[in-house]
Amino acid sequence: MGRMNKQSIRRKKPLYILMFSVHGLIRGHDLELGRDADTGGQTTYVVELARALSQHRDVAKVDLLTRLIDDTQVSPDYAQPEESLGGGARILRLPFGPKRYLRKELLWPYLDQMVDRCLHFLRHQGMLPDLIHTHYADAGYVGQQLSLLLGIPQAHTGHSLGRSKRERLLASGRKEQTIERQFNLSRRIGVEEAVLSHASLVVTSTRQEVVDQYGMYDHYMPQNYVVIPPGVDMSRFATLGRGKLNPRIKAEIDRFLTKPGKPLIFTICRPDARKNLKGLVKAYGEDKALQEIANLAIIAGNREDIRDLDEAQRKILGDLLFDIDCYDLWGKVAIPKHFLSDDVPDLYRLAARRYGVFVNPAFTEPFGLTLLEAAASGLPIIAPDDGGPQDIIGNCHNGLLVDTLDPAAIALALSTALTDKARWRQWAKKGVLGLKYHYSWEAHVTKYIKQVSYILRGERKQIRRQRAFSLKDGRSPMPLVQHVLISDIDNTLIGSKEGLKALISWLYKHTGSVAFGIATGRPVESAVHILKKWGVPIPNVLITSVGSEIHYGSKLLLDQGWANHIRHLWRRDALMDALSEIPGFEIQAEENQREFKLSYNVNPDQMPSLKNLYQHLHARRLHAKFIYSHQQFLDVLPVRASKGLAIRYLAYKWGLPLRNFLVAGDSGNDKEMLVGDTRAVVVGNYSAELESLRDIEHVYFAQGRCASGIMEGLDYYGFGSSNTNEDKDKPVK
Repeated sequence: MGRMNKQSIRRKKPLYILMFSVHGLIRGHDLELGRDADTGGQTTYVVELARALSQHRDVAKVDLLTRLIDDTQVSPDYAQPEESLGGGARILRLPFGPKRYLRKELLWPYLDQMVDRCLHFLRHQGMLPDLIHTHYADAGYVGQQLSLLLGIPQAHTGHSLGRSKRERLLASGRKEQTIERQFNLSRRIGVEEAVLSHASLVVTSTRQEVVDQYGMYDHYMPQNYVVIPPGVDMSRFATLGRGKLNPRIKAEIDRFLTKPGKPLIFTICRPDARKNLKGLVKAYGEDKALQEIANLAIIAGNREDIRDLDEAQRKILGDLLFDIDCYDLWGKVAIPKHFLSDDVPDLYRLAARRYGVFVNPAFTEPFGLTLLEAAASGLPIIAPDDGGPQDIIGNCHNGLLVDTLDPAAIALALSTALTDKARWRQWAKKGVLGLKYHYSWEAHVTKYIKQVSYILRGERKQIRRQRAFSLKDGRSPMPLVQHVLISDIDNTLIGSKEGLKALISWLYKHTGSVAFGIATGRPVESAVHILKKWGVPIPNVLITSVGSEIHYGSKLLLDQGWANHIRHLWRRDALMDALSEIPGFEIQAEENQREFKLSYNVNPDQMPSLKNLYQHLHARRLHAKFIYSHQQFLDVLPVRASKGLAIRYLAYKWGLPLRNFLVAGDSGNDKEMLVGDTRAVVVGNYSAELESLRDIEHVYFAQGRCASGIMEGLDYYGFGSSNTNEDKDKPVK
């Protein structure tokens, strides 16, 4: 009974999983595998994982987010905002960056835009996920930002890693500068380090991948890794003697072959130098006995005209044709130009019907999804003695491992597999049985959900120790709130203990519908210190250092999108040099300096006018914004930075109209954020420089001091209720 009760409790709140796979071409049918370097096994894995997860009883919904591509050079399928995968799974495509299709190395500048689009999507649907699962480094970056912003744990699957790729390229003789220019690996590796340091769970396919590849990273934490081999949709594959064979597929292969009835050596991969197709053709071409035993079929992506492919693919396929001609293999090698994703099972089936063998000749193989597909089809395999194939053949006992750097060794393994029919049948049978036991999607998902449940329980325990204005489960309310209160700290939020106590009580009461933020000239460390001193829980949003930084929640997550936005035209060192020439300027202590803020003490009798200061900068082609206050301080900011602009950025980022923001302040430093389309409250103890705002609509002058004045403004506007008073636009005189 107890066990049944626990299960029923779990089912009351099934999981919502948000998956990300950013690059390549992703759809739920006819996957264009091998079209380019970005459309390989990862696309199959994420689509099938989404489908399989949605079938689990503890999962309510799976959304797979990718990029919307509106490009006549690719299928219009990739421009559809939504595609059902069946059950509770779907593909969602969000537009970001240029409309056209881009290779993954060119997507980095646009990933912050995807973060914002995801936030808008979550606000629109009014529901937050329980888990974010990212695939590859680019999605890892997007997912990490969302995970930190929303307080939702992140799982990550690398698929391939930048450090390993750089080592391989350097070993092949490529120069480091050339590698960096083409692949932007420094940024990728930096992102991978950050994701690995943050992710609650890293899902891998093999133990070798964990130790030899992730082990190269500084933030390698073995306790966060779990090995869960991918599954295979075995319903797509039929073993020897079962299922009809599409005659079109047979004809497409046989048209190349003089003696099509011979056993078929089959391989499928994208045209990539690491896949070692050249070594396979050499192994076959230099072994006359092997040519007598079997034909060779190579599926290496789709093409119309090799001359229209990118340079790398053009060279690989061109070299293959040259080698086929050099070894005079015409009539023995099939290398068709076109195939569909739905054709793949028939290709394996054809090779199995002819007692052939599947070969993966790659130099290294982190996992090897095609090896599982071959096993499901009852086709023995020959694979690299490195990485995933070691686990697959170790579990399934359905083929041979080989040193793929040695073409003669590949040829020997192929001959061995093809000349012993009794062993061939044994391998075929063991492959199917081993696959069902070790590599089914059901087994994968069962282990996956168990691990996810474990990390979610751990997250909830950690959340109970935090004191902040967040949802009960620790997630940020920002995507779901309808209103935001932003207050200056000194002499606005603090200064009246009674008023502050009432305001904190009000904020707790409205958690989930109203977010709370501060906007201050203080650096974030000083802001947190003074808030704790006055007993204020950490706000949802902290605009600090005169609007040059935005942080979120108890973890003080820096808004990287804002930092990237205000970086425009900012040359900090050059500005310091230029201002060092100005009389009456004394740079403040180091703790007051920030990446996007320079702070000075100034002598008003000696310093030039602000107009002359701007002219001084413009003469040196420098750009900045000056904030002069109290006749003694000068802050220098990027031209796009200020407290008011930061609030407008928040309105865009979190998908809220400015009229849903209530802003409170007391001095001239707050003037910019008090005007405009926001609702504003000027507290009763305001400075004289705000008197000019009295005739501006949406600005309410309170009688109460500090937080008491904020409470008065909340009541005046009916702020935080579903019927916030839109009519009270004129200020109180």
